[in-house]
Order: sequence, then structure tokens, then C-alpha cells
Amino acid sequence: MKLIKTLALSFAVVCAGAAHAQNYSIATGGTGGVYYPMGGGLASVLTKKVPGMSATAEVTGGSVDNLKLIGSGKPYMAFTMSDAAKDALDGKDKFSGRKVDVKTLLVLYPNRMHVVTTEASGIKTMKDLKGKRVSTGSPGSATEVMAFRLLEASGLDKDKDVKRERLGVAESVNAVKDRKIDAFFWVGGLPTAAVTDLANTPGTKIVMIDHADAVDAMNKKYGNLYFKDTIPQSTYSGMAGDNKNASVSNILVVNGQMPEEEAYKITKAVFDNKEELVRTHREYESVKLENQKAAATPLPFHPGALKYFQEKGQNVN
Repeated sequence: MKLIKTLALSFAVVCAGAAHAQNYSIATGGTGGVYYPMGGGLASVLTKKVPGMSATAEVTGGSVDNLKLIGSGKPYMAFTMSDAAKDALDGKDKFSGRKVDVKTLLVLYPNRMHVVTTEASGIKTMKDLKGKRVSTGSPGSATEVMAFRLLEASGLDKDKDVKRERLGVAESVNAVKDRKIDAFFWVGGLPTAAVTDLANTPGTKIVMIDHADAVDAMNKKYGNLYFKDTIPQSTYSGMAGDNKNASVSNILVVNGQMPEEEAYKITKAVFDNKEELVRTHREYESVKLENQKAAATPLPFHPGALKYFQEKGQNVN
């Protein structure tokens, strides 16, 4: 009888612990991009380092899809570009009529717009895209949002001036190799594995199209979300020089209703285990306390993240 009571008590303790366990899905992007390996690294850290928490990385279409998952109220955290996040918060564009209660946990790293082609295409400028077969990113991605805005700022009509495909970065690279498309847009971290693959393909010389001159027009219409940036020549094999590009910040977001203590634990785990995260992708090097500023994200920070920053003496304002 005593043994039975002991086993029953042990079972009750286990059940009580399970009742408080929190399982999160981390919405990332396609497997050829940067969100996916970063999400896998984060899932591993949270599962191993935060008691009572487990997480898995989920392949998605990208930022827009991720923000819709945040809006579902299910236990998600998500990688997103800040321009798509602002649309979700405001209920505009792809989120027309359905505002999302979304808050920032962390400002991550700059997302660089890649406008990629090959020397064989003869494309050298944004204007040269006219009449060409171009992928503007997968449906549900922030690549598509930013690509449309960049085309517009460059004086091109997305529906009339290009023959548009909607492919993810890995699919875009394969389509370029097979000569099914001439160029593609991709917004991602450095380096992006799929672009590296294209650059290292024998007989292929990659061409990165400069477009930083479109940033002012983009910001004039959509707010100060974009900034002029550079993809260094050393990033991808065969680049003729540094690429002058448009960038936008990446943020890790959660539903505004996430408990403060959960948000605090996630934020703390990232900074406490940064070295391990950098081993999964070097863009984690950009996640710094001094970068956690209100000016770097169009969303309010979650109170749990603010609690951690205040403990560390970081003023976000």
C-alpha cells in the first residue's frame, strides 16, 4: 500500500510539472533562408536551457505567414521583418481589417535585400528587369512585400513590367540554374545558404544588382523602415564588388498576451546562450543589448523583454 501511495504521489508530481510545461512553435521561413537555422538554434536552446519549456522550429512561407500564426493566439514566437510586422500591427496591406496583437521580444539583425541574377542574363540595373522573368518571393513572405515596394520605387510595375514568379529562395536558385527565370528577389541575412549555392555553381557568375538609391522613395511612402546598406564583396563568391542595397531590421515577435515571465525567460535565454546560438548561424552575433532600441522596431517591446533589459541597464528609449 505504501508503495502504491508513493507511486501515486510521484505520478501527481509529474502531472503537475507537465501541466505547467509550455510548448512553443517557432515560425521561421523556408529551409534555404536564414530564419530556419536560426529558429532551429533557438528551439534547441529554449528546450535545453529553460526548465519546463520546449520549442520546435517550423518551416513557413515567411514573415506574413508567421505574423498570421502569432495572431492565431496559439503558442508561437516568430521571426519577421519589421515592415511586415508594422502592417500586422496596423491592420494594413496583407493584414487589412485584421490587426494582430504583436510585440517585439528582440531586435535581431539587418535583413538585406538581394536582387540576384547571373552574368549570362545581361541584367545590370533595376531598369534592366523590365520584360524579364523574375521571382519576387514566395506567397506569405516579407520578401514579396519588400520586392513590390522596391520595384515601385524603381519605376517598375510589378504586374506589367516583369513576368512574375512567386518562389522561395531555394526554388528561385534552382529556377535560375534551369534558366526558367532571369533574376530573383530575396531578403535575408548574410550569408544565405541558397545564394551561396548559386554563387558556387560551376560556370555561373553571380551578379548582385545595386538598388540603395530606391530607399528614400520607399521610406517616403511607407515610413522610415528601410535603410541603405552594403552586402560586402566577400559574402558570395564571384561578386564584382560591394553591393549597395536596401535593408530592413529583423525582429523576434510574440503575441502581446504572452505571460510576462515567459517572455522574460526567452529573452534571458538568448543572451545567456548567445555563444551557442552563434554556432547555429553567425547572424546571432548582431543580437546585442545596445541594439534593443525603440527606434529599431515599429512595435512596442513586450513587458517581459523590457524587464530583462532594465535588469541589464539597457534603456530602450
